[in-house]
Amino acid sequence: MRKIIGIGETILDIIFRKNQNGEWQPQKSVAGGSTFNSIITLGRLGMNTALVTELGNDRVGKDILEFMQRYGIDTKHIDIYNPKDGKTPVSLAFLDENNNAEYTFYHQFPADRLNVAMPLINEGDIIVFGSYFSVNPILRQRIIEILEFAKTRKAIVYYDPNFRKAHAHEALKLMPSIIENLEYADIVRGSDEDFETLYNLNTPDKIYLDKIKFYCPNFIYTRGGEGIEFYCRQGSRHFDAPAIGKPVSTIGAGDTFNAGIIFGLIRHNVTLDNLNTLTLDEWAPILQYALNFSSQVCMSQENYLPEEVAAQYR
Repeated sequence: MRKIIGIGETILDIIFRKNQNGEWQPQKSVAGGSTFNSIITLGRLGMNTALVTELGNDRVGKDILEFMQRYGIDTKHIDIYNPKDGKTPVSLAFLDENNNAEYTFYHQFPADRLNVAMPLINEGDIIVFGSYFSVNPILRQRIIEILEFAKTRKAIVYYDPNFRKAHAHEALKLMPSIIENLEYADIVRGSDEDFETLYNLNTPDKIYLDKIKFYCPNFIYTRGGEGIEFYCRQGSRHFDAPAIGKPVSTIGAGDTFNAGIIFGLIRHNVTLDNLNTLTLDEWAPILQYALNFSSQVCMSQENYLPEEVAAQYR
């Protein structure tokens, strides 16, 4: 059975909204992290999944570990560190009137990080990675070791830069690592916000031609309710986003989109051997999974595809 291996941060999201008096009030806490959210969705869909991440051996970390195991996610490649050395990170997510989130992060990590065994990667497996975790200088060497191994094993590598404004001041310094990630990638998916922050560009054609195509032929540019622009060797096409009402929360929408692409690749038996020969019509149903999944999570309080929706696809 093909396996999906995620590489990324795991955090506890505490979600805030303003009450009628204009005061911020906590609404809910959910386990999160960009790749984590994708892997939870894929676990709910019955996929064979594993996650390379790090957690504190504290109350929050133990609860998140139990949550992952509930969906059959392989947790053998998680660095669980002692509470005296560090705590499971927390983010505060403040939802505006359109239910888009602005984040504040709190973390305390040990000096020695991501000290985990290399995951077993086989031909046909899919690696999904991204966000600041993938370019963090402290973790970079370990990330490269896994990506190098994945390439030798003929796995599909899926990269989501997920580069947020909080790190905009580091963009220039981190650009060599971002370009290196693009070189490793077989598919790149990013939001309009990512590329505005990284390159100060908001024209998808220009972004693809100037920043992506040389490194990776398959590119998905997402812009929320305005749909997506898709590019591959066979051409490009716009896809509309499903019409929904006012979203409950957009947290996890992009991550669940990523899970939809990966689910579609496996369901349609796409491997590294045939990935770059897919026509636009063959890509269409794969992209439709992603669009449907992300619209579903926007109508949910969770960061991942709701269980009752996942059950329909299993």
